Amino acid sequence: MTAKRFDAIVIGAGQAGPPLAGRLEAAGMNVALIERKFVGGTCVNTGCMPTKTMVASAYAAHLARRATDYGVALSGPVGVDYQRIKARKDKVTNDARGNLESWIAGMKGCALYRGHARFESADTVRVGDDLLTAPKIFLNTGGRASVPDLPGVNDIRYLTNSSMMDLDVLPSHLIVVGGSYISLEFAQMFRRFGSEVTVIEKALRLAGREDEDVSAAIQSVLENEDIAVHVGADDIGFARKGNEIAVTFSAGQPPAVGSHVLLALGRVPNTDDLGLDKAGVKVDQRGYIVVDDQLRTSVPGIWAMGDCNGRGAFTHTSYNDYEIVAANLLDNDPRKVSDRIEAYALYIDPPLGRCGMTEAAVKKSGRRALIGQRPMTRVGRAVEKGETQGFMKILADADTGEILGCSVLGPGGDEAIHSVLDLMYAKAPISTLARAMHIHPNVSELLPTIAQELKPLA
Repeated sequence: MTAKRFDAIVIGAGQAGPPLAGRLEAAGMNVALIERKFVGGTCVNTGCMPTKTMVASAYAAHLARRATDYGVALSGPVGVDYQRIKARKDKVTNDARGNLESWIAGMKGCALYRGHARFESADTVRVGDDLLTAPKIFLNTGGRASVPDLPGVNDIRYLTNSSMMDLDVLPSHLIVVGGSYISLEFAQMFRRFGSEVTVIEKALRLAGREDEDVSAAIQSVLENEDIAVHVGADDIGFARKGNEIAVTFSAGQPPAVGSHVLLALGRVPNTDDLGLDKAGVKVDQRGYIVVDDQLRTSVPGIWAMGDCNGRGAFTHTSYNDYEIVAANLLDNDPRKVSDRIEAYALYIDPPLGRCGMTEAAVKKSGRRALIGQRPMTRVGRAVEKGETQGFMKILADADTGEILGCSVLGPGGDEAIHSVLDLMYAKAPISTLARAMHIHPNVSELLPTIAQELKPLA
């Protein structure tokens, strides 16, 4: 069979694939874009957009139940219509996916192939009955939920973050196994929808990559909403119990018994079925594609972007990967992965915004540092909104004034963090933040105040 020739092949239509295809097509290249399921990838279909749509519904229900706290009278108890919540979520996803498909269809120089791509050589891939070849190939194949071989896991029906999006009934009792970002968002969301919720985490605390005070505050937020949290679970196993599921978690403790189980135990890259060995593309021990600072793989002419390269696990890191590749290839603008600053958010309510180093990482580095902190109980905007859980803290280098990191757990924390993040990119010292005038009344206005009150980090 004669292969169809293209200037570039993009495998995967997640957050990096379509915009790169668009840039390449606009530059005059003939591009093949391959997607085996839905365009938009995890973010549009099973991740950010649908889950944050549901988080918004959960927040509305929670706020309505607190109406009397604000002097607002409602007649009757507040309930939820889960079918309407799901329909709203589906519409947001379908609209986003449809718009993206329309945009791709409008690119005359881009052909969209539906199917599973596999390498046959370093410059040739097969998609169904089609053989495609190009001197440039870009991988954007994403990742999926990890399902460890825990005792009894194959004897039960479990949910992952993806299959949760297809759930059309409200669980009476949702047991969430895992205590990181995806799991905690689902836990709070479904508790606010009316489900009983239990969280089981193997580690000694939730959100283990955060500082201990942040983890403790997150657990407090969840427990304040009557979510049962079990950490240090060293004996996790599953068994059917009639129409329900029993989850053991620690010796000597009774199992948690629920109607549904969500496994949120990390992610694995979608690289095991691409035929990478036929192309000579190297992967690490966890299956992530090995890339350099410009996202080039071990094979000239092949790049890897997004979750499959292990250099980030977020929509924004995937899109930034596209920007780095496009800048180097098309704009004569040398950009590197190592130039970006770690930043992300946890979308519980209140949200956590994070950038740069944690307090633990700063201590481990051995550098002299300063720290400033303020609880949300002392932030006027949080008090006015009646949402005073959480705190914010800033870390800076004691010798250079370099801003090292920031955590904002509180109302608007996912937005407020960007004022610090942008200063870090500008390489502005902490004194710049300390002298800034922010708008009152906002959560962000306390960041300059904290910067003025820094003390040595013990």
